[in-house]
Amino acid sequence: MSDDKQFHAAATENTAAGAGALSQEELDELVASSDTGGRSPSGAVGTFLVVVALIWSLFQLWIASPLPFMIGWGVFNDTEARSIHLAFAMLLAFAAYPAARTPAQLGLAVAVPALLTFFFIYGAKAGVPVWWIPIPAVLIIAAVLMGSPKDRVPVWEWGLAIVSALAALYLYIFYDGIATRVGAPILQDYVVAVFGILLLLEATRRALGPALMIVATVFLAYTFLGPLMPSIIAHKGNNLSEVVNHQWITTEGVFGIALGVSTSFVFLFVLFGSLLDKAGAGNYFIQVAFSLMGHMRGGPAKAAVVSSAMTGLISGSSIANVVTTGTFTIPLMKRVGFSSEKAGAVEVASSVNGQIMPPVMGAAAFLMVEYVGIPYFDVVKHAFVPAVISYIALVYIVHLEAMKANMQGLPRAYEPKPIVQRLIGIAFAIAVICALSFGVYYGMGWIRPAFGSAAGYIVFALLVAVYIGLLYIGSREEPLELEDPNAPVTKLPLPGPTIRSGLHFLLPVVVLVWALMVDRLSPGLSAFWAASFMVFILLTQRPLMAILRGEGDTAGAIRQGGLDLIDGLVTGARNMIGIGIATATAGIIVGAVSQTGVGSALADVVEVLSGGNIMAILVLTAILSLILGMGLPTTANYIVVSALLAPVIVTLGQQNGLIVPLIAVHLFVFYFGIMADVTPPVGLASFAAAAVSGGDPIKTGVVAFFYSLRTAALPFLFIFNTDLLLINVGWGQGIFVFITATFAMLLFAAATQGWFLTRNRFYETIALLLVAFTFFRPGFWMDMVAPPFENVAPAAIEQAAMETAVGDNLRLEVSGLNAVGDPVTFTALLPVGEGDTGQDRLFASGLEYLVNGDEVVIDNVAFGSPAAEAGFDWDQKIGQVLKPVPQPSKYWMFLPGLLLLAFVVMLQRRRAQPEPSTAAQGA
Repeated sequence: MSDDKQFHAAATENTAAGAGALSQEELDELVASSDTGGRSPSGAVGTFLVVVALIWSLFQLWIASPLPFMIGWGVFNDTEARSIHLAFAMLLAFAAYPAARTPAQLGLAVAVPALLTFFFIYGAKAGVPVWWIPIPAVLIIAAVLMGSPKDRVPVWEWGLAIVSALAALYLYIFYDGIATRVGAPILQDYVVAVFGILLLLEATRRALGPALMIVATVFLAYTFLGPLMPSIIAHKGNNLSEVVNHQWITTEGVFGIALGVSTSFVFLFVLFGSLLDKAGAGNYFIQVAFSLMGHMRGGPAKAAVVSSAMTGLISGSSIANVVTTGTFTIPLMKRVGFSSEKAGAVEVASSVNGQIMPPVMGAAAFLMVEYVGIPYFDVVKHAFVPAVISYIALVYIVHLEAMKANMQGLPRAYEPKPIVQRLIGIAFAIAVICALSFGVYYGMGWIRPAFGSAAGYIVFALLVAVYIGLLYIGSREEPLELEDPNAPVTKLPLPGPTIRSGLHFLLPVVVLVWALMVDRLSPGLSAFWAASFMVFILLTQRPLMAILRGEGDTAGAIRQGGLDLIDGLVTGARNMIGIGIATATAGIIVGAVSQTGVGSALADVVEVLSGGNIMAILVLTAILSLILGMGLPTTANYIVVSALLAPVIVTLGQQNGLIVPLIAVHLFVFYFGIMADVTPPVGLASFAAAAVSGGDPIKTGVVAFFYSLRTAALPFLFIFNTDLLLINVGWGQGIFVFITATFAMLLFAAATQGWFLTRNRFYETIALLLVAFTFFRPGFWMDMVAPPFENVAPAAIEQAAMETAVGDNLRLEVSGLNAVGDPVTFTALLPVGEGDTGQDRLFASGLEYLVNGDEVVIDNVAFGSPAAEAGFDWDQKIGQVLKPVPQPSKYWMFLPGLLLLAFVVMLQRRRAQPEPSTAAQGA
């Protein structure tokens, strides 16, 4: 996430020296430099930073809670809250992250402020004095060149920290005055905005590395230099007044949606994850995964995948996930036969996958709510199936690797039960969980109407009772200790005691999921209640355990619980520094896109390069997403690639006959944005894993990329088959889609790994890919056999509407002028309304038209009608009408796919059987 040079240098130097993996202290330093800041001063300064971080966490909990509205005090509007949020982030960024001393970093720290100063002067219109504009750049450059030690904060760094915080607070302090002069900034606005933008970019370089800083700088330069650009991306250009107003004074740029999501939602989820980890849940997840899967072939690698999936549920950082779980899993993987590179690659693939796993998705889920405009529940529903399928496939890939090398698992400390008994146990556990779920669901449905306003207190009392009960169960087991992964493993932990020892850690997760999915509370309020319950657990867990175990020293346990809480609150705030800075800087890019219209220009570039071929458009978009995502944290790269490239797919897809739901497009660019954490040469997660394993970082990245091919394939599949995203799919069909898609992904993994029942031959790999594609997208083959639409003349549109069932879609190719007057052709779906005639049905859909011979011209589109939502407008011409026709079920195509698979199985089983011995032949 942060200073990629440190990851690259640490991994490369360590490999070159042949010294093996980094020590725990060095790994802790890597994580600190990545997530919380590499500077940890002692004494009064260190205490001050802890207090500031603590106040930040408490402020975020305050604004998320109902208390301000209940007492009528401490209520902040969105703009004021964003201003204070960014002030905390920038103050801590300069205090916690020292300026790097490498020549490249120093060069950027000097070049970027100097370059932007030139553009600010270039864009200053008449009447704006320019003599002061170089001052902030000079101050920043001087502060960087004077040095930035890691063990203290020099006075000039304090100056940058305080000025940056005041610049961020400007919208809060002068909120009323700014509201009266939007669009007409005064000199004070200019000074604050120029200082703020330059200091924000310097904070970005320190906290996140150079990538995002460079991208934002390029977009700012493009904003000023529009008339000088090549014609395909040229625009009128903007002056300093417009940039200041757009980027800093209003909520179109830095203080836009992205920073708002960071303020309202992301902080609380990061804080929740930090508190949960501080309570011991991270170690619990790892131990549970190893107890359940460590005995299997390549068991440590499978356990690494599962533990990373569980950690990814609450983590916003793939790099922190790699280092946190990897320090335990990678040495164990190496012990059972994985090479350093493969062990690191498994951890990278599973940790990066955590970013696509609901409910947090590296904070992108909450951004999608704002950008796509759908409820959070729908975002989670659409993202769930691809994420789970991807994890199942990764476990299978690990299994195939173990089969290739004939690996064994780690020894168990118990004799396994017969398979039938185990299946009965699993079925019983599932039945108990389902019964408890139904009991809780219907019990809550009875409690609320029965107890009215007191229902909240009743629910909390029941929750506390369950919590104490689970603590009692856990107190009967030995405390979980994170063992040394480099020590000899004589036996695995027992699954039952391991699971029972930390069941209470699941309660806050249940609270979070219940609030989000069942009560449908806002993400911010849901995270507030979950984090509040975590505060309660941290304060009570140690003393209650001490009482239940009869250990005595309850006062010491209470004191330690309070220290754990403070540590969790501080760590959560310091983990948010980079995300807060990233969302603000990404706001510069989003603001530049909206101010210059570069999105439509980029669509033109992609269309020219692709020649209008929809698959080429998707491939180019994927490549651009990978490039733009290099070196950026999950949150920032999603903001950047979605702002730039999501409209490209929607626009060009519609022009080329592919109607793609907006959520599918956003998930597409998100998947490829996070793939940049894997792919060399800038795959930060791969470098972090190499630092743990002692392997070669580039080789680790290459292997991780091949393990992640399943993740790269999924976006192409759900663009063309939106059933994978559960769009307009019922429960029964959803389960069927999940099963068939999982089966297809396992076959795809077997093909890409070159091993199914035995090593593949090239034609078997091709056959497996064909079968996998058939199960993923059976409609592709069925459309070739029986086309789903019949082409009719435009003049026959009324007859087509009459022959189409109400609610079904007519597919219309429309040509006309776009918003800027350029000719454009696109395809739109028009739902057919009710009516006695075809004309009545089209009118009911909101479409009025004129028929002139063979030509149909749209005369009017009813406001808010289905036709308006589909993109129709007056004076457009309908060039093609496709009406739906009956088609056999696309799932019939599974039959030839299964026959081809059976043929491959027969070939491989024949080769996999051992040759008969000579003695057997003689007999």
